[in-house]
Amino acid sequence: MMRTSNPTLSPATFHQPIATGEQRMTIQGAVNKTALLLGLAVFSAVFAWGRCSENPGSAMPLILVGAIGGLLMAMITCFKKEWSPVTAPIYALLEGLVLGGVSALYNMQSHGIVLQAAMLTFGTLFAMLAAYRTGLIRATEKFKTGVIAATGGIFLLYMVSWILSLFHVNMGFMQGGGMLSIGISVFVVVIAALNLVLDFDVIEQGAKLGAPKYLEWYAGFSLLVTLVWLYLEILNLLMKLNSRRN
Repeated sequence: MMRTSNPTLSPATFHQPIATGEQRMTIQGAVNKTALLLGLAVFSAVFAWGRCSENPGSAMPLILVGAIGGLLMAMITCFKKEWSPVTAPIYALLEGLVLGGVSALYNMQSHGIVLQAAMLTFGTLFAMLAAYRTGLIRATEKFKTGVIAATGGIFLLYMVSWILSLFHVNMGFMQGGGMLSIGISVFVVVIAALNLVLDFDVIEQGAKLGAPKYLEWYAGFSLLVTLVWLYLEILNLLMKLNSRRN
């Protein structure tokens, strides 16, 4: 049984009808598509970084365009998976605007923090992939249930925080460089990393089921969603740690 807390992946994701003679999804194909989407996101992020470095005032417009457009593309991709060969690359480019803009703003406050966050994100990706492939971490039912429950709790906490912020009420324990705030960030980073394991497992099972070829793009899109989350959480954690040193 396939289960993942990634909202773009579900047990039904790869149970799609396939026409006679149609090519089927492979692990290698999903890896290649993921790499291409990452490349597009990085390209777009570098562009946004350059614009924001020259004109810091352009950061928020770029972030808003990327966030709103990326959300729209993500929703379309989730509901129209067969469109993912087109919508997933567009999502990657839009999300890159968000990553580049946010990264530029963070780097202005703490020079070098973005490189650290990027290295830790890719390091975590390869470490979790190695742990999964070697069997060091297994996506058992108990493991899946625990990660899904924790991810749901994080989502609920963030939703409550966002709703309260609309009424100008801040959850102070989630902000700043306090030990509780840092502890929460560490926990979120760990859960985001463990979500990668669930994504790997679902993609592997999808390939075994012989899902349609276009779902390789959808798999890459889903992994990108998790990686973006992981990167932003690591960036936030590093900023909190840096604030304690200053």
